[in-house]
Amino acid sequence: MFNLLKTEGKARRARFETVHGTIETPVFMNVGTAAAIRGGASTDDLREIKTLVELSNTYHLHMQPGEDLIARLGGLHKFMNWDKPILTDSGGFQVFSLQKIRRIKEEGAYFTSYIDGRKIFMGPEESMQIQSKLGSDIAMAFDECIENPAPRDYVEKSVARTTRWLKRCIDEHRRLASLPETINPGQLLFGINQGGVYDDIRVEHMKEIAKIEGLDGYAIGGLSVGETADEMYRIIDAVEPHMPKDKPRYLMGVGTPLNILEGVYRGIDFFDCVLPLRNAQHGNVFTWNGKVRILAEKFKYDGTPIDENCGCPACRSYSKGYIRHLLKADERLGMRLCVLHNLWFYNHLMIDIRNALDNGTFAQFKREKEEIYSTRI
Repeated sequence: MFNLLKTEGKARRARFETVHGTIETPVFMNVGTAAAIRGGASTDDLREIKTLVELSNTYHLHMQPGEDLIARLGGLHKFMNWDKPILTDSGGFQVFSLQKIRRIKEEGAYFTSYIDGRKIFMGPEESMQIQSKLGSDIAMAFDECIENPAPRDYVEKSVARTTRWLKRCIDEHRRLASLPETINPGQLLFGINQGGVYDDIRVEHMKEIAKIEGLDGYAIGGLSVGETADEMYRIIDAVEPHMPKDKPRYLMGVGTPLNILEGVYRGIDFFDCVLPLRNAQHGNVFTWNGKVRILAEKFKYDGTPIDENCGCPACRSYSKGYIRHLLKADERLGMRLCVLHNLWFYNHLMIDIRNALDNGTFAQFKREKEEIYSTRI
């Protein structure tokens, strides 16, 4: 299932088998929260820009259009016309991001719908049931994502509850896989490490969940939610030695190109982040020479592509001056082109990282790129 091909220091080059295909790692998953990439990118676009994994959100799909509708239409792959792997987040992040409209109990989390105000409950069993109906390749266990910083006593209680929730997730995941009507009985399940910025809590939690049978991979969650980059790297360094070597590691919600380089360097295999999309929305695009703000006045009369060395649909056909005009005029095409460019950049950054690991030159690659990716043009 997980084939570790090569290492360079802690950095890992591997292949991970799923029902809908092989995932080459390290990999950046493209975020399509509600079964679509924000900005108007279709699944045909994703295939063209070399996307390996699409990520959708359990909570948002439960809210709209509902997992029963998606299941009736054949599951998430058929619903969105995507024939490659899909990972579904459990809804645990919404326990953090929607804290003003939720309550947490031992049984799970109670939410107020942001659509119509109705009361919604989601616990470990419900999260597994929804993800089973979606038919994703990788399901995430239901957890509580804790804000940083948080009081130590609260973090300890929350992590203990997340462990209890994990055991309930595993039991329900096994039960669902045995049912004849299950869309994807080969669905995999990842557990999530929590613990805020407390190294000792993180390490003990990782040791505990690594002993629990029934998990196909492990994620480090609850980062990129208020801590500094140095704190994040410190937590990864503390947790990584206790993560099973024969299972994939996923750093949730991270991050910038620099974060990804540092994560790979520290032994992480999977990444995801909305950063490429949010930057595109504001006309900020990533290039092999640094970050560019297309809306800058200096690009008004620029007839060159965003990046001369890029093969994305935007750079093949359009100039910075034209894309700047689209953004200024609030034309949707402007954001779409920036989204396609940024996702192309991220996907090809991962291709370059994998090639460097294959060639034993990742350390040199990292040194060369660190200064470039800190540059704004």
